[in-house]
Amino acid sequence: MNNRRKLLVALGASVIAGPFALFAQQSEKVYRIGFLSPRPGIESGEEAFRQGLRNLGYVEGQNIVIEWRFTKGRVAPFPQLASEMVRLRVDCILAVGVSAVEALKQSTKTIPIVMGTIDADPVKEGIIASLARPGGNITGLVGISWELAGKRIELLKQAIPSAIRVAILVDPSPAGLAHVREAEVAARNLGMQLRTLEVRDPEGLANAFQVARQWRAEALSVVGTGLVNSHRAQIVNLAVKTRLPTIYSNADFVLEGGLMSYADDPIDRYRRAAAYVDKILKGTKPADLPVEQPTKFELVINFKTAKQVGLKIPPSVLARADRVID
Repeated sequence: MNNRRKLLVALGASVIAGPFALFAQQSEKVYRIGFLSPRPGIESGEEAFRQGLRNLGYVEGQNIVIEWRFTKGRVAPFPQLASEMVRLRVDCILAVGVSAVEALKQSTKTIPIVMGTIDADPVKEGIIASLARPGGNITGLVGISWELAGKRIELLKQAIPSAIRVAILVDPSPAGLAHVREAEVAARNLGMQLRTLEVRDPEGLANAFQVARQWRAEALSVVGTGLVNSHRAQIVNLAVKTRLPTIYSNADFVLEGGLMSYADDPIDRYRRAAAYVDKILKGTKPADLPVEQPTKFELVINFKTAKQVGLKIPPSVLARADRVID
Protein backbone atom coordinates (compact mmCIF):
# COMPACT_ATOMS: atom_id res chain seq x y z
CA MET A 1 0.00 0.00 0.00
CA ASN A 2 2.82 2.38 0.87
CA ASN A 3 4.49 1.73 -2.47
CA ARG A 4 1.23 2.38 -4.29
CA ARG A 5 0.71 5.62 -2.39
CA LYS A 6 4.24 6.76 -3.25
CA LEU A 7 3.66 5.97 -6.90
CA LEU A 8 0.46 8.01 -7.00
CA VAL A 9 2.16 10.94 -5.29
CA ALA A 10 5.04 10.81 -7.78
CA LEU A 11 2.67 10.68 -10.75
CA GLY A 12 0.67 13.57 -9.38
CA ALA A 13 3.79 15.63 -8.88
CA SER A 14 4.92 14.97 -12.43
CA VAL A 15 1.51 15.97 -13.78
CA ILE A 16 1.67 19.23 -11.84
CA ALA A 17 5.35 19.92 -12.56
CA GLY A 18 4.98 19.23 -16.30
CA PRO A 19 2.81 22.25 -17.13
CA PHE A 20 4.92 24.50 -14.88
CA ALA A 21 8.14 23.40 -16.62
CA LEU A 22 6.52 23.94 -20.01
CA PHE A 23 5.27 27.37 -18.91
CA ALA A 24 8.74 28.33 -17.69
CA GLN A 25 10.25 27.24 -21.01
CA GLN A 26 7.65 29.12 -23.05
CA SER A 27 7.82 32.25 -20.91
CA GLU A 28 11.64 32.62 -21.06
CA LYS A 29 12.32 35.99 -22.63
CA VAL A 30 13.65 35.96 -26.17
CA TYR A 31 16.06 38.86 -26.59
CA ARG A 32 16.46 40.60 -29.93
CA ILE A 33 20.00 41.72 -30.68
CA GLY A 34 20.96 43.98 -33.55
CA PHE A 35 24.24 43.56 -35.43
CA LEU A 36 25.21 46.45 -37.71
CA SER A 37 28.42 46.21 -39.73
CA PRO A 38 29.96 47.42 -43.00
CA ARG A 39 30.33 43.86 -44.27
CA PRO A 40 29.96 40.21 -43.29
CA GLY A 41 32.80 37.74 -42.85
CA ILE A 42 35.30 39.85 -40.92
CA GLU A 43 37.63 36.90 -40.30
CA SER A 44 34.66 35.01 -38.84
CA GLY A 45 33.92 37.84 -36.43
CA GLU A 46 30.22 37.03 -36.48
CA GLU A 47 30.90 33.43 -35.52
CA ALA A 48 33.17 34.58 -32.68
CA PHE A 49 30.32 36.79 -31.45
CA ARG A 50 27.89 33.85 -31.68
CA GLN A 51 30.31 31.61 -29.81
CA GLY A 52 30.77 34.21 -27.12
CA LEU A 53 27.01 34.37 -26.65
CA ARG A 54 26.70 30.57 -26.62
CA ASN A 55 29.33 30.38 -23.90
CA LEU A 56 27.12 32.69 -21.85
CA GLY A 57 24.01 30.54 -22.32
CA TYR A 58 22.39 32.19 -25.34
CA VAL A 59 21.12 30.11 -28.24
CA GLU A 60 19.78 31.59 -31.47
CA GLY A 61 16.15 30.69 -32.00
CA GLN A 62 15.63 29.84 -28.33
CA ASN A 63 16.41 32.82 -26.12
CA ILE A 64 17.95 35.24 -28.64
CA VAL A 65 17.29 36.45 -32.17
CA ILE A 66 20.06 38.31 -33.99
CA GLU A 67 19.10 40.87 -36.62
CA TRP A 68 22.05 40.95 -39.03
CA ARG A 69 22.47 44.08 -41.15
CA PHE A 70 25.40 44.89 -43.49
CA THR A 71 26.11 47.80 -45.85
CA LYS A 72 28.48 46.02 -48.28
CA GLY A 73 31.27 48.43 -47.46
CA ARG A 74 29.22 51.57 -48.10
CA VAL A 75 28.60 54.37 -45.60
CA ALA A 76 25.35 55.75 -47.06
CA PRO A 77 23.03 52.91 -45.87
CA PHE A 78 23.97 53.22 -42.19
CA PRO A 79 21.34 55.85 -41.17
CA GLN A 80 18.54 53.84 -42.80
CA LEU A 81 19.63 50.58 -41.19
CA ALA A 82 20.07 52.30 -37.84
CA SER A 83 16.48 53.56 -38.03
CA GLU A 84 15.37 50.06 -38.93
CA MET A 85 17.03 48.69 -35.79
CA VAL A 86 15.06 51.20 -33.72
CA ARG A 87 11.78 50.19 -35.38
CA LEU A 88 12.53 46.55 -34.62
CA ARG A 89 12.77 47.51 -30.94
CA VAL A 90 15.91 45.46 -30.39
CA ASP A 91 17.17 45.05 -26.82
CA CYS A 92 20.80 45.81 -27.66
CA ILE A 93 22.88 46.56 -30.76
CA LEU A 94 26.45 45.56 -31.60
CA ALA A 95 27.92 48.18 -33.93
CA VAL A 96 31.04 47.60 -36.01
CA GLY A 97 32.94 50.67 -37.14
CA VAL A 98 32.70 54.39 -36.48
CA SER A 99 30.05 55.01 -39.16
CA ALA A 100 27.74 52.38 -37.68
CA VAL A 101 28.13 53.77 -34.16
CA GLU A 102 27.56 57.37 -35.26
CA ALA A 103 24.44 56.45 -37.24
CA LEU A 104 23.00 54.61 -34.25
CA LYS A 105 23.89 57.47 -31.92
CA GLN A 106 21.78 59.77 -34.10
CA SER A 107 18.89 57.28 -34.19
CA THR A 108 18.45 56.36 -30.53
CA LYS A 109 19.34 57.65 -27.08
CA THR A 110 17.78 54.73 -25.24
CA ILE A 111 18.65 51.41 -26.93
CA PRO A 112 22.00 50.16 -25.55
CA ILE A 113 24.79 50.19 -28.14
CA VAL A 114 27.96 48.09 -27.84
CA MET A 115 30.94 49.17 -29.92
CA GLY A 116 32.20 45.84 -31.21
CA THR A 117 35.29 47.20 -32.90
CA ILE A 118 36.15 50.76 -33.90
CA ASP A 119 39.62 52.07 -34.68
CA ALA A 120 39.12 55.65 -33.61
CA ASP A 121 39.19 57.64 -30.38
CA PRO A 122 35.51 57.62 -29.29
CA VAL A 123 36.07 60.52 -26.91
CA LYS A 124 37.59 62.79 -29.57
CA GLU A 125 34.85 61.71 -31.98
CA GLY A 126 32.22 62.80 -29.44
CA ILE A 127 30.74 59.32 -29.16
CA ILE A 128 31.27 58.90 -25.40
CA ALA A 129 32.20 61.17 -22.50
CA SER A 130 35.21 59.12 -21.35
CA LEU A 131 36.54 55.56 -21.43
CA ALA A 132 35.99 55.05 -17.70
CA ARG A 133 32.53 56.63 -17.63
CA PRO A 134 31.10 56.54 -21.16
CA GLY A 135 27.72 57.98 -20.14
CA GLY A 136 24.62 57.73 -22.31
CA ASN A 137 23.70 54.48 -24.06
CA ILE A 138 27.04 53.56 -25.70
CA THR A 139 29.91 51.45 -24.40
CA GLY A 140 32.03 48.54 -25.65
CA LEU A 141 35.48 48.06 -27.11
CA VAL A 142 37.79 50.27 -29.12
CA GLY A 143 41.00 49.62 -30.97
CA ILE A 144 44.10 51.77 -30.83
CA SER A 145 45.20 50.95 -34.36
CA TRP A 146 46.18 54.54 -35.11
CA GLU A 147 48.61 54.49 -32.18
CA LEU A 148 50.32 51.49 -33.81
CA ALA A 149 50.79 53.25 -37.17
CA GLY A 150 54.30 54.36 -36.20
CA LYS A 151 55.20 50.86 -35.06
CA ARG A 152 54.19 49.51 -38.48
CA ILE A 153 56.57 51.94 -40.18
CA GLU A 154 59.32 50.76 -37.84
CA LEU A 155 58.58 47.12 -38.72
CA LEU A 156 58.78 47.91 -42.43
CA LYS A 157 62.17 49.54 -41.87
CA GLN A 158 63.36 46.49 -39.93
CA ALA A 159 62.12 44.14 -42.66
CA ILE A 160 63.65 46.31 -45.40
CA PRO A 161 66.61 48.16 -43.81
CA SER A 162 67.50 49.93 -47.06
CA ALA A 163 64.01 51.40 -47.55
CA ILE A 164 63.78 55.19 -47.64
CA ARG A 165 60.49 55.83 -49.45
CA VAL A 166 57.35 54.48 -47.75
CA ALA A 167 53.75 55.16 -48.74
CA ILE A 168 50.62 54.91 -46.61
CA LEU A 169 47.25 54.02 -48.15
CA VAL A 170 44.17 55.45 -46.37
CA ASP A 171 40.66 56.67 -46.89
CA PRO A 172 40.48 60.32 -45.73
CA SER A 173 38.35 59.54 -42.66
CA PRO A 174 39.25 60.90 -39.22
CA ALA A 175 40.52 57.43 -38.24
CA GLY A 176 42.59 57.14 -41.42
CA LEU A 177 44.16 60.57 -40.99
CA ALA A 178 45.01 59.78 -37.37
CA HIS A 179 47.12 56.88 -38.69
CA VAL A 180 48.90 59.25 -41.07
CA ARG A 181 49.89 61.63 -38.29
CA GLU A 182 51.46 58.81 -36.25
CA ALA A 183 53.19 57.37 -39.34
CA GLU A 184 54.67 60.78 -40.23
CA VAL A 185 56.36 61.05 -36.83
CA ALA A 186 57.85 57.55 -37.11
CA ALA A 187 59.06 58.08 -40.69
CA ARG A 188 60.72 61.36 -39.76
CA ASN A 189 62.50 59.76 -36.79
CA LEU A 190 63.74 56.94 -39.03
CA GLY A 191 64.96 59.31 -41.74
CA MET A 192 62.32 58.05 -44.20
CA GLN A 193 60.11 59.88 -46.67
CA LEU A 194 56.36 59.28 -46.34
CA ARG A 195 53.84 59.66 -49.18
CA THR A 196 50.12 59.62 -48.36
CA LEU A 197 47.82 57.89 -50.87
CA GLU A 198 44.21 58.91 -50.20
CA VAL A 199 41.49 56.72 -51.70
CA ARG A 200 37.88 57.89 -51.84
CA ASP A 201 36.34 55.19 -54.03
CA PRO A 202 37.16 51.64 -55.23
CA GLU A 203 38.21 52.96 -58.63
CA GLY A 204 40.99 54.92 -56.97
CA LEU A 205 42.80 51.88 -55.59
CA ALA A 206 44.61 50.91 -58.80
CA ASN A 207 45.58 54.54 -59.36
CA ALA A 208 47.01 54.75 -55.83
CA PHE A 209 49.34 51.84 -56.53
CA GLN A 210 50.34 53.42 -59.82
CA VAL A 211 51.25 56.63 -57.98
CA ALA A 212 53.26 54.60 -55.46
CA ARG A 213 55.13 52.90 -58.27
CA GLN A 214 55.86 56.19 -60.05
CA TRP A 215 57.10 57.67 -56.78
CA ARG A 216 59.34 54.59 -56.44
CA ALA A 217 57.94 53.58 -53.06
CA GLU A 218 59.91 50.76 -51.46
CA ALA A 219 57.28 49.79 -48.89
CA LEU A 220 53.63 50.44 -48.12
CA SER A 221 51.46 50.65 -45.00
CA VAL A 222 47.73 50.02 -45.50
CA VAL A 223 45.19 51.42 -43.03
CA GLY A 224 42.21 49.09 -42.85
CA THR A 225 39.34 51.48 -42.21
CA GLY A 226 36.12 52.10 -44.10
CA LEU A 227 36.55 51.82 -47.87
CA VAL A 228 40.02 50.25 -47.66
CA ASN A 229 38.86 47.50 -45.31
CA SER A 230 35.99 46.66 -47.64
CA HIS A 231 38.28 45.96 -50.62
CA ARG A 232 41.07 44.00 -48.98
CA ALA A 233 41.26 41.27 -51.65
CA GLN A 234 41.80 43.85 -54.39
CA ILE A 235 44.42 45.68 -52.33
CA VAL A 236 46.31 42.49 -51.49
CA ASN A 237 46.33 41.50 -55.17
CA LEU A 238 47.62 44.91 -56.22
CA ALA A 239 50.38 44.82 -53.60
CA VAL A 240 51.56 41.38 -54.72
CA LYS A 241 51.23 42.24 -58.40
CA THR A 242 53.39 45.35 -58.00
CA ARG A 243 55.80 43.43 -55.69
CA LEU A 244 55.44 46.13 -53.06
CA PRO A 245 56.18 44.90 -49.50
CA THR A 246 53.15 45.90 -47.47
CA ILE A 247 52.13 45.92 -43.81
CA TYR A 248 48.46 46.04 -42.83
CA SER A 249 46.54 47.26 -39.80
CA ASN A 250 44.75 43.95 -39.24
CA ALA A 251 45.43 40.28 -39.84
CA ASP A 252 42.48 39.85 -42.23
CA PHE A 253 44.67 41.11 -45.08
CA VAL A 254 47.48 38.67 -44.28
CA LEU A 255 45.09 35.72 -44.20
CA GLU A 256 44.05 36.73 -47.72
CA GLY A 257 47.65 36.84 -48.95
CA GLY A 258 49.03 40.11 -47.62
CA LEU A 259 52.65 40.24 -46.45
CA MET A 260 52.36 41.14 -42.77
CA SER A 261 50.28 42.92 -40.15
CA TYR A 262 50.66 44.33 -36.67
CA ALA A 263 47.47 44.73 -34.65
CA ASP A 264 45.38 43.44 -31.81
CA ASP A 265 43.23 40.33 -32.28
CA PRO A 266 39.90 41.47 -33.80
CA ILE A 267 38.26 38.10 -33.16
CA ASP A 268 38.93 38.41 -29.45
CA ARG A 269 37.13 41.74 -29.55
CA TYR A 270 33.96 40.07 -30.87
CA ARG A 271 34.06 37.48 -28.10
CA ARG A 272 34.51 40.21 -25.50
CA ALA A 273 31.66 42.18 -27.07
CA ALA A 274 29.35 39.26 -26.30
CA ALA A 275 30.15 39.72 -22.59
CA TYR A 276 29.07 43.37 -22.84
CA VAL A 277 25.80 42.36 -24.47
CA ASP A 278 25.22 39.78 -21.73
CA LYS A 279 25.73 42.32 -18.94
CA ILE A 280 23.38 44.78 -20.60
CA LEU A 281 20.65 42.17 -21.13
CA LYS A 282 20.96 41.32 -17.43
CA GLY A 283 20.30 44.91 -16.45
CA THR A 284 23.62 46.77 -16.36
CA LYS A 285 23.44 50.22 -17.90
CA PRO A 286 25.92 51.03 -20.71
CA ALA A 287 26.89 54.21 -18.86
CA ASP A 288 28.21 52.05 -16.00
CA LEU A 289 30.39 49.80 -18.21
CA PRO A 290 33.89 51.21 -18.88
CA VAL A 291 35.12 51.03 -22.46
CA GLU A 292 37.93 48.51 -23.01
CA GLN A 293 41.09 48.91 -25.07
CA PRO A 294 43.25 46.03 -26.33
CA THR A 295 46.34 45.04 -24.37
CA LYS A 296 47.76 42.26 -26.55
CA PHE A 297 49.12 42.73 -30.08
CA GLU A 298 50.49 40.32 -32.64
CA LEU A 299 52.81 40.39 -35.62
CA VAL A 300 51.60 38.10 -38.42
CA ILE A 301 53.80 37.32 -41.43
CA ASN A 302 52.88 35.49 -44.63
CA PHE A 303 56.11 33.72 -45.65
CA LYS A 304 54.70 32.65 -49.02
CA THR A 305 53.86 36.25 -49.93
CA ALA A 306 57.35 37.38 -48.93
CA LYS A 307 58.73 35.05 -51.61
CA GLN A 308 56.20 36.33 -54.15
CA VAL A 309 57.27 39.96 -53.70
CA GLY A 310 60.96 39.02 -53.61
CA LEU A 311 61.55 39.94 -49.98
CA LYS A 312 63.92 38.07 -47.71
CA ILE A 313 62.68 38.88 -44.23
CA PRO A 314 65.53 39.18 -41.70
CA PRO A 315 65.64 36.37 -39.10
CA SER A 316 65.34 38.95 -36.32
CA VAL A 317 61.92 40.01 -37.65
CA LEU A 318 60.74 36.44 -38.23
CA ALA A 319 61.72 35.54 -34.67
CA ARG A 320 59.40 38.27 -33.37
CA ALA A 321 56.37 37.03 -35.32
CA ASP A 322 53.47 35.63 -33.31
CA ARG A 323 52.18 33.79 -36.37
CA VAL A 324 53.94 32.80 -39.59
CA ILE A 325 51.75 31.66 -42.48
CA ASP A 326 53.53 29.34 -44.92
